Amino acid sequence: MYIDAREMLPHIPQTQYPAWSLNNALYVLGGVRGAEIGTVMFGMQPDGTERPAPMELVRLAFPRRMYTQSHVDYLAEVILEVHSQRAQLPGYRIVWQAPVLRHFTARLQPIE
Repeated sequence: MYIDAREMLPHIPQTQYPAWSLNNALYVLGGVRGAEIGTVMFGMQPDGTERPAPMELVRLAFPRRMYTQSHVDYLAEVILEVHSQRAQLPGYRIVWQAPVLRHFTARLQPIE
């Protein structure tokens, strides 16, 4: 399952990583773990510059035969709660990143 963070958080420019913001909110509000698939993962260019990725997605994986309907219902409730608070979600900035594969170890900070 993928959630389009640009659509849900239009107030956050891609240079402030809306998929990262959405992913963090899902975890903080409901303990839901996802993966950012956007500019943090794909934005770094070979010359060291950054270009916004074509999409800003949050990936939520569901292993078959592992989750019950109540798990899915809980996930829906968390997504709806995050959606209701979306205007308050901040953008982020990178404060440290590895030279390669930065999405695995980058440190980000909310923009006040």
